[in-house]
Amino acid sequence: MVIKWVQIIVILLLFSGTVFVFAEGKKQMDYRERQREKSITLLGKMFNDPGGGKFANGHKYSFVLQDPSLNLWEEIRHNALAYFKVNNIPWWMSTPEMPTGHLLSSQIACVNHLYFLRNQKEFATKILQNIDRRIVSAEEIAYPDTDTGYVAFEIIGKENYLGEHQHTRGANATSVDAVMIGKKADGKNILVLIEWKYTEYYEYGKSLYIPARYRIYNPLLGAVNSPFKTIIHNGKPFEPLYYEPFYELMRQTLLGWKMKDAQEYNCDEYIHLYIVPNENAELLLKNTSLGLEGDTINEIWQKILKTPTLFRIISPENLLEPLRNEHGTQAFFDYLEKRYWH
Repeated sequence: MVIKWVQIIVILLLFSGTVFVFAEGKKQMDYRERQREKSITLLGKMFNDPGGGKFANGHKYSFVLQDPSLNLWEEIRHNALAYFKVNNIPWWMSTPEMPTGHLLSSQIACVNHLYFLRNQKEFATKILQNIDRRIVSAEEIAYPDTDTGYVAFEIIGKENYLGEHQHTRGANATSVDAVMIGKKADGKNILVLIEWKYTEYYEYGKSLYIPARYRIYNPLLGAVNSPFKTIIHNGKPFEPLYYEPFYELMRQTLLGWKMKDAQEYNCDEYIHLYIVPNENAELLLKNTSLGLEGDTINEIWQKILKTPTLFRIISPENLLEPLRNEHGTQAFFDYLEKRYWH
């Protein structure tokens, strides 16, 4: 029997301990590649832009819009642009004046999914109640006094709680993509930290454990009331946490803990939400740290937290599901489903 060349390669890879999935003689595309291909097919139909715009590195790419403002849903575009400019928040790989044209930006995805809720108390309340049943209503966030709404973006805390070298919103400091506040029946609030991921994935075994970093964070990690269990790898305290995406999760957890302790927004609790598409297996089902146990981000992260329920992974669709049949959300869901979900 004649064996095709693809079969031969598969057999060799199996014997070498490496497994790839082939489709018609080619390696199956990962989630990022699939979304990139999808975004290119939407250029004319959805954005009326030919693509081929310049990215921050000066190179042109087919999946970068020539008019970056079109990266934002038209119903929120004007207000979202004004919000970032007034608050002097830099867009990812761009400026406060104009967002990136990169169609796979997770920051853009976060704004497109959540900005719609900024002035919608009823909708924001439904989202929060789906996260924690004790929440009776969404609370407005004043950060600073001119930034009032039910969702705030690129939050770094009112004070430099982590003792970082800079404390600037949206750059060079630990931040979360968005924050919401839920009011409980006892009058106190829950701080909801939201980190948004889209097509991200990270390399295995790339340690960020250097003195400039661990001198800042290790004292916080080792504090008596720290949210983390003690972990040591090869004699290095907390070293396993210094691998992305865990390094970012670690800093955001410390930020939420400190904001809660400072009673920001009258909060005496916090929840850390990690919003990731279910299809992004390259992120969700990969352990990139040499010293952490577990096969998935959810399993790994909950093992090292003293209170595992403080961290939750939710897909964008599940986060917004409570609004699906609400009046006035049809165009919103049509946009998200066409661009991101299907």
